Amino acid sequence: MRLGALAVSLLALGACSSLTGSSVAVSRTGDTPAPMVVPEGTEPDDVVIGRREHPRIIAAYGGVYSDREAEIMVARIVGRLLAAADQPNAQFQVTILDTSEVNAFALPGGYIYVTRGILALASDTSELAAVLAHEIAHVTLRHARARTDKTRTTQIVDRVITGIFGGDTSTDATANRTRESLAAFGQSQELEADREGIKFAGKAGFDPQAAARFLGVMSRFAAFSAGDQAGDDGFLSSHPSTPARIQKAMDTARQMFGSSSVGETDRDGYMAAISGMAFGDSPAQGSIVGNRFIHSGSKFTFTVPQGYALQTAQSAVVGVAGDGEAVRFDSADVQANMALTDYLKSGWIAGLKADTVTSHNFNGIEMASGLAQTDQWFFRVAVMRLDGSVYRFIFAAKADSPRFAAGADATIKSFKRAEAADLNQIRKLSMRVVTAKAGDTADKLAAQMANIPGGRDLFFILNNLYPGDAVRVGAKYKIVGLN
Repeated sequence: MRLGALAVSLLALGACSSLTGSSVAVSRTGDTPAPMVVPEGTEPDDVVIGRREHPRIIAAYGGVYSDREAEIMVARIVGRLLAAADQPNAQFQVTILDTSEVNAFALPGGYIYVTRGILALASDTSELAAVLAHEIAHVTLRHARARTDKTRTTQIVDRVITGIFGGDTSTDATANRTRESLAAFGQSQELEADREGIKFAGKAGFDPQAAARFLGVMSRFAAFSAGDQAGDDGFLSSHPSTPARIQKAMDTARQMFGSSSVGETDRDGYMAAISGMAFGDSPAQGSIVGNRFIHSGSKFTFTVPQGYALQTAQSAVVGVAGDGEAVRFDSADVQANMALTDYLKSGWIAGLKADTVTSHNFNGIEMASGLAQTDQWFFRVAVMRLDGSVYRFIFAAKADSPRFAAGADATIKSFKRAEAADLNQIRKLSMRVVTAKAGDTADKLAAQMANIPGGRDLFFILNNLYPGDAVRVGAKYKIVGLN
């Protein structure tokens, strides 16, 4: 499988283009990164950590997003930033992850990751450069460990998972990935990376005010997501866009480059690079349609009770009901010869009541279920084996009730193979770019996204506009629509 990982070296010759007197090479690698000249000052252990975690990051985020134009754009930006960061011999590997999460982070050893969600939220090259420069700064400043890769979920789901994985998690793939994630940078390190990143971006010729501008957009998107019960405990929480932080970024840019400094933004070039890019959840990783989850790759579907707000999280689907209930659906590594009832009793569930474990067969699929209870939570757990893979439902509530039991039972029984009619319900969204014409307004352009839930508000955020704003005739704007 071709992976769109970018190995960017200022030493490589015969590359895409010549930038700031050096060349930028783009190479595609497999899960094992190519040999790299790492940033100066990198410790040997950092290289080991980066190489070990790189394929795990790719797997946890559903793979690498391959888009030639976007890859070249990112590579060129990184090449310029490396030169500005005085890293003439460094080779950073930059990977675009195929996820809608708004996330960017670094691993020790020169590994930088950005998501499709970041590319969708940025509006020009300077804003993306601000993100990349911030992550490069974390590496060059030798901040000990990269930021935590946290599941996008709500506080209640965090508490649920902490409670349920109280036993032996050695057989649990999702728990292992969570345990292996790296700790978050502290606030002082984030502010230090802000300052250094602004310096790198401005020195590379990008608009130094872009960092403050993008922090503002992230703040709006975080509020939008929280209102949709889709809180983001990843980039948006570890990079909080507080008014004080935004103001500090503006002040830093003015102090370093002057109040009248205007660097490159290349909005048109950026828009061309992201035009046609997939938006939202990747169908290959599963799609949410109302209260249903449909996985086109593994060909299965299930339905949760009304009242649950579903969202995809890293390697899982989670849902929260307003009355203090939660559900998590994920997968587990289970030996083919292990009975599902034995797996339930194998020690990965805290508080399991072994006498409640029973086997079932619904829709021609082998299943097993049981009950568990801890000091604060009551759990209904089910596992099922489909085409050699094992999947799990974990329902949690403060206390058991007939309604809670009925909802969990109905969800478990709804798990089935996806048919053509199910797969046809999946809506594939993509980013397209429109050019404002005479008479257009922000409200008029936003109306083109009216058929998407929350689409009007999302349009204003994606384009950093507000209702009633004028738009510039001939300027490019982002629209999300059906393929």
